Amino acid sequence: MSKVLDILDCKGVKVGDYQLPDNAIELEKGEQAVHDAVVAFLASQRANTACTKTRAEVRGGGAKPTRQKGLGRARTGSSRSPVWTGGGVVFGPTPERNYNRHVNRKVMKLALRRAFSERVVDNAVMVLDKFELPDHKTKNACEILKNLKLEGTALLSVPEYEENAVLATDNIAGLLLIRAASVNVYDLLRYDKLVFTKEALDAFITRLN
Repeated sequence: MSKVLDILDCKGVKVGDYQLPDNAIELEKGEQAVHDAVVAFLASQRANTACTKTRAEVRGGGAKPTRQKGLGRARTGSSRSPVWTGGGVVFGPTPERNYNRHVNRKVMKLALRRAFSERVVDNAVMVLDKFELPDHKTKNACEILKNLKLEGTALLSVPEYEENAVLATDNIAGLLLIRAASVNVYDLLRYDKLVFTKEALDAFITRLN
């Protein structure tokens, strides 16, 4: 596997080489770390809006539906018992439930290295010299993507958000503009191509140590 990536300009012309450090590549371990990181990320994205009522919250059921003895059936104290139709729900989902999963910092770094390394092996990582736009028009951003010959979905990582870049890429389908500090394992695996500006890739690699 080559650890040297081509640096392209906005016209798709090679202008240099980017040497990946040895500590940025990890292919011997980390599969479980990647799995744990993705599961934790997806769990944190859950809306957590499902809500059920317990027997105490269901309206009605105050009167004892049948007398205690003499009917040859089970004793009943409320028609809102969980065993009755229209009753409460036992251990149902509530908005108070926390679905977040904790992943240790070392495990998260390992997951980032492994996921990034696999995308490098797949030739899915591209390095862009700079992503500069003269204005906020979408056609200028599309022109750059066309020069890079990007097909399918793509992640474009920049060191910091700039107004022109945000406005120009906001309505391009299949493109995610994201800061290097916010790139996660799920993003690395989700998109067909990963495009980093040189400064953004420098910032991302510092997160792997």
